[in-house]
Amino acid sequence: MRLCYFCIAVLGALLGINVMAAEPTYVDLFSSGSDGYHTYRIPSVIRTPKGTLLAFCEGRKSSRSDHGDVDLVMKRSDDGGRNWGPMQLVYEQGGDEAITIGNPCPVIDQSTGTLWLTLCRDNDHVLVMSSRDDGKSWSVPRDITADVKDESWGWVATGPGVGIQLTRGPQKGRLVIPCDHSIERDGKRVMSSHVMYSDDLGKTWQRGGTVGLHTDECQLVELLDGSLMINMRNYWGRDGGRPELGQMRAVSISKNGGDSWAKPTFDKILIEPICQASFIRLAIPGNMQPGGLLFCNPASRESRRRLTVRYSTDEGKTWPIDRLLHEGPSAYSCLVMIKDEVIGCLYEGGEKGAYEKLIFVRFDKQWLTE
Repeated sequence: MRLCYFCIAVLGALLGINVMAAEPTYVDLFSSGSDGYHTYRIPSVIRTPKGTLLAFCEGRKSSRSDHGDVDLVMKRSDDGGRNWGPMQLVYEQGGDEAITIGNPCPVIDQSTGTLWLTLCRDNDHVLVMSSRDDGKSWSVPRDITADVKDESWGWVATGPGVGIQLTRGPQKGRLVIPCDHSIERDGKRVMSSHVMYSDDLGKTWQRGGTVGLHTDECQLVELLDGSLMINMRNYWGRDGGRPELGQMRAVSISKNGGDSWAKPTFDKILIEPICQASFIRLAIPGNMQPGGLLFCNPASRESRRRLTVRYSTDEGKTWPIDRLLHEGPSAYSCLVMIKDEVIGCLYEGGEKGAYEKLIFVRFDKQWLTE
């Protein structure tokens, strides 16, 4: 007699037997050349308080280039990422003009359910939009550049990925967006990570602390002691004259909600080919739990491939658990909590190149840790 997987799982639970977890499931969400866009890049995905998943990215009209006619587009899922609706245009400027709208980095105010979407225009201006109906409609973008960008900076970018809302301490309720910017030094562009934040639930925004030179795209989490940990793309090996510090992630801690940051350290376990990465807590937003930290990036020193998710149970001190999500070419990613112990990841990947598709993979903690 054969038993279905569900029956085996129930029987295993009753008997206290560990049943093998289901394998991850994959959905090709945005494919290059479809729906009028040459390439889709820069993934961001967030879960609304209603449980809806919103997947954002840049739709690059005529080429794969970072700059050109680039629009911000989105898809939504009402069933935890199993099925997705049609693509929606969130924002564009200038029709066919070469105006770049991108670097999506959403954050949700859990007290009101308002979704705030930060983004950039030509990596020179910072904009913010909001939705109060679960991402079905959006406000007119508001330019907040003067409040969040220093006059000495050149390039500026939000995220990409997601922001967080602080749940404890003196800055409880603060909305924090990870960012990066450039300055000119000795005729060269030098990158640095920084944050911006709002202490009035998105009404106004201000510039937070800068982490340090030779860092770049970043993501952050709130630790259980109320401090912030920011995890950053690292140029120290390539541009900073410190080859021994290259090809690994840079990390820093803030004890004051992102107003200032400690001197960066370097995590030798979190190897990278110099690329963006994703970093979240294993807990549904608004329900802070000691559930561990998740990190995802192309875990290779040679090239953007081998997209790997890692799990830490000691607040990022060590990363003893890792599972491969995509063996081949892969690059930017964004993790999201779908429900308790069920995780999603929207990432760039393909068979011959890392920018063929944006793929959504769904997996659970049991698969990750078995």
